[in-house]
Amino acid sequence: MPTSAPPNLDPEDWQAFRAASRRALDDMIDFLQTVRARPVWQQAPAEVVSEFRQPLPAAPQSLDEVLADFSSLVRPYATGNLHPLFMGWVHGAGTPVGMIAEMLAAGLNANCGGRNHIALDVERQIAAWAAQLFELPPDASGLFVTGTSAANHLALLVARNAALGDDVRAAGLRNAGPQLVAYTSAEAHGCIKQAMEMAGIGSRFLRLVPVDQRGAMRADCLAVAIAADRAGGLRPFMVAGTAGTVNSGAFDDLDALAEICRRERLWFHVDGAFGALVALSDSLRPLVRGIARADSIAFDFHKWAHVPYDAGFLLVRDAERHRRTFSNPAAYLHRAPSGLAAGEVWPCDLGPDLSRGFRALKTWFTFRVHGTDKIGACIEHTCRVAKYLETRLIEQSSLFEIAAPVTLNIVCFGLRMPAAGELNKAIAIDLQERGVAAPSTTIIGGRTVIRAAIVNHRTTEQDIDTLMAALRDSALRVTLAHMRRTDEAAPAAIAAAAG
Repeated sequence: MPTSAPPNLDPEDWQAFRAASRRALDDMIDFLQTVRARPVWQQAPAEVVSEFRQPLPAAPQSLDEVLADFSSLVRPYATGNLHPLFMGWVHGAGTPVGMIAEMLAAGLNANCGGRNHIALDVERQIAAWAAQLFELPPDASGLFVTGTSAANHLALLVARNAALGDDVRAAGLRNAGPQLVAYTSAEAHGCIKQAMEMAGIGSRFLRLVPVDQRGAMRADCLAVAIAADRAGGLRPFMVAGTAGTVNSGAFDDLDALAEICRRERLWFHVDGAFGALVALSDSLRPLVRGIARADSIAFDFHKWAHVPYDAGFLLVRDAERHRRTFSNPAAYLHRAPSGLAAGEVWPCDLGPDLSRGFRALKTWFTFRVHGTDKIGACIEHTCRVAKYLETRLIEQSSLFEIAAPVTLNIVCFGLRMPAAGELNKAIAIDLQERGVAAPSTTIIGGRTVIRAAIVNHRTTEQDIDTLMAALRDSALRVTLAHMRRTDEAAPAAIAAAAG
């Protein structure tokens, strides 16, 4: 007979665990409350990185010791997207409420792939809310995924099966008839191309349709491309419209694309990674006019709704078509008339994952606690802040100029001098390494420019004033250093600003 209790992973001292957990939660709340007091981002020094080269631990360590390491080794060197001057990429800033919800979800440790438990009803609630938001039928199906890249991939698979029939799951593409062809904007996210590759269709058969001066897909060019492919014996099957391009935040004319898809009998998908959520704002909602005609919509709750990462979502108009694309009649997924195995449709019938976390809870908390009006108001606020950066600061600057139309919350700009691409890149890096701001760069018209994506609900006009002062400092330092290295004369604007 054993002489001691068998091992388990619960605390030996629940009171000590409770005290340490409360301290950890208080520390994180303090961290969020004082976010402006720290650098936006800082590089982890070599001695910190070396701590993550340690061998697999065999012996236990105290929770207090590990929490102390988290505070000194992890927390100071995170991405920085909590900070109001993080604007390099379209990252949500999260909320304290979302953090609490994530903690509660981890405590429940629900596997949301299937079975009969309340977490699935929470996810179905979010799907119903999404259908209401985008005016799709109330019985549209929805699924949480890691992000819009995954959601776009799944939507393409549903569109593929809708075009070729369910037998393609078993028979594959080899004998499926004419080559499938899809269409998207030349400014679309690269995950659309990747989805074509992963679906076995091939990125060679993704047509990148030219865009207009605003960065939106040209519907006339789309119609011409479809006609040309049909004439060439190919089979058009899907158009992926974009609600908020990654470079500049441009919106395709979704209504025009929907009409072409109706006429040509093509699947109409919308990649709305962040921009689809302008539907939460009465003043911005016209930008997604036509989204209600989509066959599928991919978007992220973890961007403009600030649900903690990750919380991507796929919404499909035809719930039965969605289910038939992924359902798996395996014996271990057998449904029972009652009990824990009850339920007609489980999330594992709508995507490839059987083991899935409880992403819906933090989304449910976010919308319940803040409400759509407040979230929509925060979206509008970030757009006003972007307009302030564009019109009040960049356009009035002698150093910088706007590089692309500002549709919403993304401002692309660069130095007012020729061949400034490398200098623009150096300015962005200088800002990041100084920890004062974190813009990124992108390429507009073949030129590398600075990109400020203002997503954070904490960002104010005063923060943008701080950004502009930091931009001026970085521009002078980087540009004058370049002139010294190359013996070039400083442009008039730089010389004037330097005094």
